[in-house]
This record gives sequence, C-alpha cells and structure tokens, in this order.
Amino acid sequence: MISLLHTADWQIGRVFSQFEPDDAAALFEARFKAVERLAGIADERNVDAVLVAGDVFDLQTVSDKTIRRMFNAMQRFSGPWLLIPGNHDSALSESVWSRAQRLGAIPPNVVCCLEPKPHLVDGKFVLLPAPLTQRHTYGDLTEWFSGAADDSGLPRIGLAHGCVQGILSEDIDSANPIAAGRAGEAGLSYLALGDWHGTRQIDERTWYAGTPETDRFRANESGQALLVSIAGAGAQPDVEPVRTGQFRWQQLEPRLSVPSDVDRLVESLALIDGNDVLQLRAHGSCDLGAHRRLGVALDAARARARALVWDGEALRLEPTEDDIQALHADGFVGEALQELRAQQGEADAELARDALLTLARVLDAQGPNGARTGGAA
Repeated sequence: MISLLHTADWQIGRVFSQFEPDDAAALFEARFKAVERLAGIADERNVDAVLVAGDVFDLQTVSDKTIRRMFNAMQRFSGPWLLIPGNHDSALSESVWSRAQRLGAIPPNVVCCLEPKPHLVDGKFVLLPAPLTQRHTYGDLTEWFSGAADDSGLPRIGLAHGCVQGILSEDIDSANPIAAGRAGEAGLSYLALGDWHGTRQIDERTWYAGTPETDRFRANESGQALLVSIAGAGAQPDVEPVRTGQFRWQQLEPRLSVPSDVDRLVESLALIDGNDVLQLRAHGSCDLGAHRRLGVALDAARARARALVWDGEALRLEPTEDDIQALHADGFVGEALQELRAQQGEADAELARDALLTLARVLDAQGPNGARTGGAA
C-alpha cells in the first residue's frame, strides 16, 4: 500500500492586481499558508510522497525571497516532495528552478523533476514525470510513459501538467495536450495532473487536483488536494479530496426589480465574513431608497470581507416621485432629475446614471437630516 498527496497549481508569487493593495497582499500570503497546510496534511496522514503537478510558481521572475519562502513552507513534511514545472514555471535553460538551485534553496527531500526520466521513490513506486521545458508545447509530453518499461513490479505513477484532450470545447486549441486514456495505455496506477484549477476526475486513474487555494471566480471545486491510496501495482486508486483553501471566492449577479430583491441581497451581504472574496454585479433597477440601503450593506460587507469588488454599471436607478419629493427637488432641479431618469435608457445610460446618483447625493446631503447615500456607486 502506498499513500500519496496530489496537489498542483500553487501559483506562488501571484499578484492579485484587481484588488485593493491590502487585499492583494493577503491573497498573496495565502498561497504560502496553503503550502504549509499541505505539509501538515502530508505529515499527519503519513503519506509516502507529495506530488506537485506543475505551476509551483506563477512567474519565472518571482523574487529570491519568494523562492526561499516557498521551500521553507514545505518544511513540516520531511518525506519526498516530487515537483514538475508547468507552463508558468517551465524548465527553461534559465528559469526559476535554476535560480532555486543556485540559491541552495531546495531541501534534500525535494526532487525537482526537470527531465522526463523515471524516478524510483524509496523503493515504493516508480514516478514518470512529464515536465514542461517551454511554456507551450503541441506534442504530448506524456507519450514516453507508454514506452517506459520497467520490471520492478511497483506501482507506476505519472505526473504531468496540461490539458487532457476532449474535455474542453472543440473550438479551443489548447496547448500542452495529454492523450485521453494515457493512464491505461501506459500501465499507470495513477496519473496526477495539474493545469485545471479545480478538482476533476478524468477516469478511474486520472485526476486533476486543482489549486490548493482558490484564485478565481469559478465554481470548480478548487481549494483542495487529493489523498491517493493504492494497494499495489494494478490496483485501482482510492482518491479522497481534502480541503486546503482558506478563502471562498464567490461571484453573485443578482437581478433587482422589486424591493424584496434588494432585501434578499442585503441579507446575503450580511453573511459575508473575513474568508470571503466576493465579486458582485447587480443588474436591473431600484429606487433611491433601495440604493441607499444597498450602499449601507455594501459598506458593512466591505469591512468584513477579505475582498469585495462591486460592479453596479448595469443597475438602473429609478427614483420614485416620493424619492424626488423627499430630496426637495423642485423647479429646475426637479426637471433635471426627471431628465436624467429618462436618459438612462439612451446611449449615454451610464453617464446619466452616475449624474443622477451624484445629484441625488448632493440633494440628500442637504436634507434636514444631513444623511448621505451609501457606497453602492
């Protein structure tokens, strides 16, 4: 019986420039924490090896400090770590891997498989790696697995980074192809894959582990690693997903049309906490009162969430007559409000919406209570 921890797509050094600087820094740090959790799981479960199926680093140009920190994060597990380069950190003649070697940052129990050759791991299994030596290839780098004969009688484990043919839409010309059925053709007990950022089973012996810390707004079972148990050569693997990620990335696109829609959205925002990374795109329409309530809820959620990105460009403001009267908008100002309200359905809808909201804010601030609208702009 052998036990393996399969992970991939750590993307160490990724810069999350779409977020505020403090949120981006926290998401950057979370990727090191995920590696520490992986090391803890490997140690607690006493696995025979950790398989890392490419894109360990997000860029070739990560700093020396980042390289050292990544290997330091692996320290808790003293058993074998078996890593291959992916498309983000391919094994070029000069690469992040060659820099790591020069820095002396790679611990003795970490094997960086930079060439396609078999590795006998502690006399327990044979590893067949397919490292990427350039960012994009259009030949199948796992093809050599099928011809790699050995008489050890040990389980054969494949490690690769790329796209299994036939799982994407036919119109997508994906680089780094991997033949469907490779595990069976090559007599593999298990084929550990990277590149797909979510957990995904291809066949009974072939899995994508996904990234251990979610990094995008897509519901694809990310933030996990796979515990793999194999009774012996030829035995079907037993695969158990284990949670490794800290942050929950959510994408909400509510359509607002009646007050109860805003009520439900406000209730959802009240559930956001410090482990949430939220992208919110609202569609439809609401009056100024609902917009004010939404703004207050958004401000409160921003203070609790790890990161919150709001997009209200498709949200049309529809002030009611009561809204306009409450703003004390009569005469020319009232006419301007009515005109801006009408212009939201025309070519300059976004400009009219922003002008309407700005004017409403000014008038609201001048009201008897001095109240200001919330941050839902």
